[in-house]
Amino acid sequence: MRNTITRLLCTALVLCLLLQGCSSKNGALSDAGSRQRMQTAQSTESGQTIDREQETQAQLKKEISAFEITAHQRQLAADNEAGYRVLDAGRGNPNWMNTQSRYSFSRFMEFAIGECERTMNEGNMAGQAVKKGIGKRFDKAMDKENETDAFLLDAVDYCVDRLEINKDDLLKEMVDGIIGDYYPSPSRCLPCTEKILGAYLQDTMYQGENLLNSTRIFPTEGGSAAMAYIFDALNHNRLLTPGDQIAIATPIFTPYLEIPSVKDYNLVSVDITSTEENNWDISEKELKKLENPSIKAFFLVNPSNPASHALSQKTIERLRKVVEKNPDLIILTDDVYGTFVDGFQTIYSVIPRNTILVYSFSKLYGVTGWRVGLIAMNEDNVMDDLLGKLSKEDKDYLRDEYSIVTDDINSMPFIERVVADSRSIGLYHTSGLSTPSQIFMDFLALTHLVYEDEDPYIKQANLIVSQRYKILMKTLSLPVDEETKNARYYALIDIMKLCEDHYGKAFADWLDKSVTEIEFLDDLAKTKGLVLMYGPGF
Repeated sequence: MRNTITRLLCTALVLCLLLQGCSSKNGALSDAGSRQRMQTAQSTESGQTIDREQETQAQLKKEISAFEITAHQRQLAADNEAGYRVLDAGRGNPNWMNTQSRYSFSRFMEFAIGECERTMNEGNMAGQAVKKGIGKRFDKAMDKENETDAFLLDAVDYCVDRLEINKDDLLKEMVDGIIGDYYPSPSRCLPCTEKILGAYLQDTMYQGENLLNSTRIFPTEGGSAAMAYIFDALNHNRLLTPGDQIAIATPIFTPYLEIPSVKDYNLVSVDITSTEENNWDISEKELKKLENPSIKAFFLVNPSNPASHALSQKTIERLRKVVEKNPDLIILTDDVYGTFVDGFQTIYSVIPRNTILVYSFSKLYGVTGWRVGLIAMNEDNVMDDLLGKLSKEDKDYLRDEYSIVTDDINSMPFIERVVADSRSIGLYHTSGLSTPSQIFMDFLALTHLVYEDEDPYIKQANLIVSQRYKILMKTLSLPVDEETKNARYYALIDIMKLCEDHYGKAFADWLDKSVTEIEFLDDLAKTKGLVLMYGPGF
């Protein structure tokens, strides 16, 4: 197996695991970033000896990704020998969802259809909404005694009173958006939506830093699309070129390790490693690597995946000082788990000029299937400055590339280039996230923003994760990590140590020498219906 076979577990699902009655050894998962050790075992009736390392490496070469391994285990788990309900902890999908946003979306859709029927109502055909007087009609249509209607009234009042959005402008945008009969306009983000999403980020991520009016947002098809769009645009705009060095904070979500080498990127990865001994924080020694100007970008997940810890304020401050020495460093941070840490602060709020922020609503609100995320950048950013420093040859090339959508390439900011590149430039005018999805994001954000003091939904989500994490640790007789930066969404468990503690060193040694990680996971799925994430890819 290896010296510490540890795997990844979504603690959002831990309670289901315990209710299934799985034994403690079946609840173990993950160690990030380690390599397989040479293992030899007796095999086959002919008495031949098989080199376990060679066998495993041959298997790894055939693998597409850790997610393909997990997909196979789902098939095994479906008819598991124990007859347990399948527990799929092989993805970070929570087993809860937010109802208020969905009720609001459905109720507002009814109002929007009614607005369209005011201008035409012939069979199943309606017209298009009219802005004049829409605010008064909305107030009249909503019933204050109805919980969903009351929330919608509060949400609109918040936008008008706190965000200073014109009520008729807001409602017309939301009606047109939820109906979905117009292309997104502007392509990047609907104007009122940008203010609402900006307010959400400011309240949940910035810790008092006021970046609302200077932040530009591009809603995307989840965080994965955001990452793909960003790397494509960095590559296309010559900000990252083949052979450039980028630093990656490891351990990290498996597919992110694969991004530098895909397609035409051919980037050189430099590990910036965090360790359990340092509470999964990044040491000053590791951060010093980023002072090297040959490192063009730094890529991280914060709170981390799979270690599930946010960076400390000390580390964020050290990173700010690193940027002073390497002022052209591009920082790309995925903060999807930020709301699971009390007092979380994104790097973007401290180093906005150098940082591209990616966020997704998926984990908190149970909307992974909706594919709703975003890219946030500051108006004043290093990417735009670097575009101005490109060679004449590169500028001429890009001028030709973007000439179909702009007469003045120099005035086209990087975030707009990300939008254009997401649709191969030529379809820039029809790009952008679907408008119904943008309006749904409004409701997700507003379910938080309307609460002046403490958001009951986020409080409940964090309580569930914390309770399940503690139950898991107690059941496995492991210490609870009470570190305030621990999001608890995932848990890292040393299975070899767990086996030795529960069953003795002889058994642990036998397991280490006789079973590969994939065999171990396949067996869990086949016998217990438990699907876990393949850890070495981290």
